[in-house]
Amino acid sequence: MARILNLETATTNCSVSIADKGNLVCSKEENSANYSHSEQLHVFIEQALQEASMAFSDLDAIAVSKGPGSYTGLRIGVSAAKGLCFSLDVPLISIPTLKSMASQLDVKEDEVIVAMLDARRMEVYSAVYDHHGIEIRETRAEVIDEESFREFSKRPKIHLIGSGAEKCREILPKDRNFFFHTGAFPSSKEMATLSHKKFEMGQFEDVAYFEPYYLKDFILQKKKT
Repeated sequence: MARILNLETATTNCSVSIADKGNLVCSKEENSANYSHSEQLHVFIEQALQEASMAFSDLDAIAVSKGPGSYTGLRIGVSAAKGLCFSLDVPLISIPTLKSMASQLDVKEDEVIVAMLDARRMEVYSAVYDHHGIEIRETRAEVIDEESFREFSKRPKIHLIGSGAEKCREILPKDRNFFFHTGAFPSSKEMATLSHKKFEMGQFEDVAYFEPYYLKDFILQKKKT
């Protein structure tokens, strides 16, 4: 049995879920432009445990979205995850944020998924996955132009998913097979299966030394007023 608490705080979505043997038991989340993570994360954890009829002592591991994403959001999620791991003496599992978001799509063979988060100006954080969810191009911080993702132009469909997809719509050539999934955002729900696989394989992080994957220099995220 593997009961795992999953935390996703890499973007504006503050998301918590509990999974049992990879099956989603419950989830709590709020996608707010005000970055409510510091106020909501521990509340959502308590609510999720209550809904799942579990105590902290019932958890076998803590999984956290490791980035890329918001510096502040990632710090809050990782700090909470590490604190729980230390106090409960359970292992820490990290899940790549873009891989988790890409798993929201079920695509056909030879199609690719470009998971992307909006960075700033015309820049995105992106990674490319095949129909099995295997990374076929590493995560990058890149500026979008007409040549972006040209190496995949012979694929029957190129699926762009996430907050970075919207800014690509007017720039990428219309004669390529781009499909835009702009309403998607990272969620702890998709972490359930991924964290269970890592648990079964014993792929754990060193709690003392683990750091989020920021990808680029720190830029402060401010709440909107």
